[in-house]
This record gives sequence, C-alpha cells and structure tokens, in this order.
Amino acid sequence: MKLSFGAILSESFGFFFARLGLFFHLVTIPWILSLALRIFTSAVTEQTLLTVLAEKAIDVIPTIMFQVAWMRLVLLGPERVERLPGLGWSRRETAFLLHLLKVAGVTFALIVAFTLTVGTIDPTMLGDAAANPDLMRREAMAAPLGTGFIVSALLALRVSFGLAATTVDLPWSPRRSWAYGRGNSWTIIGSLFVVLFAGAVGTSVAVIVPLALMRNLGADTAAAVVTWTIAILVSYGSAALVATTQAVIWRRLTAWREGVPLA
Repeated sequence: MKLSFGAILSESFGFFFARLGLFFHLVTIPWILSLALRIFTSAVTEQTLLTVLAEKAIDVIPTIMFQVAWMRLVLLGPERVERLPGLGWSRRETAFLLHLLKVAGVTFALIVAFTLTVGTIDPTMLGDAAANPDLMRREAMAAPLGTGFIVSALLALRVSFGLAATTVDLPWSPRRSWAYGRGNSWTIIGSLFVVLFAGAVGTSVAVIVPLALMRNLGADTAAAVVTWTIAILVSYGSAALVATTQAVIWRRLTAWREGVPLA
C-alpha cells in the first residue's frame, strides 16, 4: 500500500474539523483535569525543570484517556465510544500506555536527560566554553543527547501509528508497525510532523494572544488562568489531530475492517 501525503492530511484535517462538536463533548473532562493539574502545580510548587517534567508525565493520563476515545471515534464511530474520557481507566488505556512507552519511552528519557544535564545555557557564553569548565562539559554532552533525541523522535513517529491498534483491542508492537510501513517511512513521518508543527504553532498563538489581551486589559491575576485554559484546549485539539492522522495511516496500511482478520 503506497500512502499519499496529501490524502492523509486531507482526510485527517477534514475528519477533525467536521466533528468539532464531538471533540468538545469528548475533551471536556480531560481538559478540566489538565487545567486543574496546571493550576495546582503552579500554586504549590516552584516552577523548576524537574517539576515541569513531572507535571507533563502526570498529564499523560488524561491525554491518553482522551486519545483512546478519539481514536475509537475515528475507527469505529461515535456509538462505540463506551464512556466519556476521564470517567474511568480500563485495560484498553493500560495497553495504550504500555505501547506508548515502547514507542516513545526512549525519546522521553533522552529529553529528560538533555534537560536535566544541559540545564540553562546563556547564549552569550557560547563559544567561550574554555573560560568555564562546567559550560564546556554541558556543551559536550548536549550534542550526543540532542542527536539521540532527534533520531529516536523520528523512529517514534515512524512506528507511532500502531497506537491505533490498541484502541480497537488488537495486539500490536512497534516491530509490526515497522513492517506494515515499509516503503512509506517518510510519508508517515512527514504527515505526523506537519500535524505536530501545526499544533505547536496553534498552541503558541493560544498562549501569546490571550496573555497579551488580558494584560492590556489590566487583568494580570487572571491572565495566566485564561491563557492556560485556552492553550490546553488547543493542545488537546492538536492531540486529536495527531491521533486522527495515526488512525488514518494505520487503517490505510492494514486495510483494517472490524471483524476481518489482518493480512
């Protein structure tokens, strides 16, 4: 099966924007949970690199509950979404999480290592590492960690479409995704990269614009909460687009139909 870059993006964006009502219905509880987590961690802990990474790790839970429900919507239709995401955790979500760890666990570990090891580097000090042994050590470690992260991220994108299989209760592995995707590697990676990039741009705009508007109105205290509320919703929209693209790729590559054995 030869994938078409344009067809994948057209079907994915078309599906998402045609079902915005269902998106708001399914995202409500995970959105509230993520927002509550953001407000709680901001209020009770100091914002360090470690706490931010810990928050992101915890936030995976409501995100997975939403993505499982959304992928089932894409593959099976709205009548097969058994409950609102956020109201429970089942073996299906556990299988999704375990598969996600196989796909992106190394990537997450590398970005954590990069963040904690490299820390904050003053751009004005770059090129003057000889005068600062600690900076020289961190610069030396940044290159292999950064390279490893990029390579592992590309590999994770390449096999991530297999996550869709777990949402319809099929046993799956990254190796099987690699086999089904032969000959379509760059189409898969490129499609998911475009969706991720669009989501990143949208989330950035959702942070900058509301924050600037609220501060211009003199509402400094409420500015952060309003910005988080909008930005988290947009980030869930990005997650839905990614999940849609993964499900579309998986269905096209496997020619999956419910009740029909895969080749």
